[in-house]
Amino acid sequence: MKHRFNLRNWLLLAGLLALPLLATGVFGQEAAAPADPSAYSDEAFMASDGYAVFTVNNLWICIAAALVFIMHLGFATVESGLSQSKNTVNILFKNVWIITTGILLYAFWGFYSMYPPGDNYVLVSGVFARGGWLGSAIDMMDPAKVTAEYNAGYTVWGDFLFQAMFAATAATIVSGAVAERVKLTSFMVFSVLLVGFAYPVTGYWKWGGGWLADRGFYDFAGSSVVHAFGGFAALACVLILGPRRGKYTKDGIKPIVGHSMPLATIGVLILWLGWFGFNGGSALSADPKAVSYSLVTTSLAAAAGAIGSIFTSWIVIKKPDLSMALNGILAGLVGITAGADTVSEGSAVLIGIIAGALVVGSILFFDKIKIDDPVGAISVHGICGMWGTIAVGIFSFNSEHSLFTQILGTVAISLFAFVFSYVVFFALKAIMGVRVSEEEEAGGLDVAEHGAPAYHIS
Repeated sequence: MKHRFNLRNWLLLAGLLALPLLATGVFGQEAAAPADPSAYSDEAFMASDGYAVFTVNNLWICIAAALVFIMHLGFATVESGLSQSKNTVNILFKNVWIITTGILLYAFWGFYSMYPPGDNYVLVSGVFARGGWLGSAIDMMDPAKVTAEYNAGYTVWGDFLFQAMFAATAATIVSGAVAERVKLTSFMVFSVLLVGFAYPVTGYWKWGGGWLADRGFYDFAGSSVVHAFGGFAALACVLILGPRRGKYTKDGIKPIVGHSMPLATIGVLILWLGWFGFNGGSALSADPKAVSYSLVTTSLAAAAGAIGSIFTSWIVIKKPDLSMALNGILAGLVGITAGADTVSEGSAVLIGIIAGALVVGSILFFDKIKIDDPVGAISVHGICGMWGTIAVGIFSFNSEHSLFTQILGTVAISLFAFVFSYVVFFALKAIMGVRVSEEEEAGGLDVAEHGAPAYHIS
């Protein structure tokens, strides 16, 4: 069905874009006034004993931000590799859109609403946090506490950049699940709303000091805050969008295979590398024990996830399936992300093995009920994100991590993401349509949406 933009549709779309701004008035918090900048001196701080620790910590969080940025390349290659070649440009374009708009949106609004300034933040003039639209919104930790706090602090810019990389990941997860049939303009609008306004709400609940943080909910690097959020947002969109044509026939499920398993494999290994920044950076300092321990548990879970998925899929579908092995690695990574610093090495292996087996069962289950996810994003990020969060309540060596609270937190975040995404995507379907025509889908979105194929093979 063709959707023309008459005045009524423009007004409806404008109203839809305004809704999250109203929501932030409900879920956001008033920013506390920053401390007097004149109370601190850049020069005095640079001459202090704490400055060396501060510098190393800030360097590490910037390196970690760069590693998480590389993950967006990994997502782009995984999604394109597991999709048909005729949709490669479309997938790459969406990933470029997500990271660029995600950084800007997080700078203008997301960072401010997710981390409102409080009593332990100050505005420091000069090199640390100059005044302006970013420095005046969220400011670095009190340098007077730099030698006493476990988190010795970092500049507002390093903190912002690291957190911005996380924010954009949520929409990237959705991109893979809706690949090969979603209308580009509709996805662009949806991703802006999801990253710009929905993600900071649930991010604030835990990482910004909201109600989940008050209840003791624990999510070290985002099994729920990032991954389950994105996975269940993807599920809502897929339910509205429907499966790719020809996927589910009267004769059963017809596999629509990806065009490049080398690309998919490269992408997964890039993601594993990026996860060193994702989890290692979430120590929020360069503390040797915290960083190295979380990197070890991360890698153990990733390797175990691959083994769990390889043998589970081999038993179930009678063949050693590479795509399942790749998704098993990702499942292990997602599963350990909530508790990388608070579970033992042995528990990390067990969490990964279970995640690897779980992702195989989940992918097959969703296929059976005709929910079409070309890359397995709902299973990898949604289902295994919930599992990893719950696993903290089972395996954590911190007795304060409650199983009930972990379940409550992951359900709340997942439910919010699902409801928000369902309402917004349903509205977009009514206003501008969310699915390309049958002819465009058959011919490929590269030509239909972008006017050029990814490959020119003579």
